[in-house]
Amino acid sequence: MSRDDRDLDAWIEAYWGWAGVAAFLLLSVDLLTSLGAVAVVGVEHESNPLMAWLLVQPVAVLAGVHLVAAGLIILLLYGLQELVKEAPSPQQRFLMVAAEAFLGLLVAAGLFLLANNLSVIVLGESLL
Repeated sequence: MSRDDRDLDAWIEAYWGWAGVAAFLLLSVDLLTSLGAVAVVGVEHESNPLMAWLLVQPVAVLAGVHLVAAGLIILLLYGLQELVKEAPSPQQRFLMVAAEAFLGLLVAAGLFLLANNLSVIVLGESLL
């Protein structure tokens, strides 16, 4: 195994670690804090219309939509990983940086959603 192969393997391992963090924040943490926010201020104050609709649906629908979203996120991230793996060496570094930036944006979005929902729970109002 060459040094480049080891570097790529290490990058893929780190990539999936950060992908897990992003998915956890965007799906699990957002759902739990959204439920807490709804308990405090009511579903009519949910700013995301899809989430507002989901929160009044049966639990099976809510869970099913989140499972489908998780599957789509995994497929998207797997496709991005494969694109990086198959790219020629000069383009591979660019794609690795782009994938890292994309994951960074997903994590940042998840952290913002967490902060926003906690603001609603604690202060009774959104950051938006």
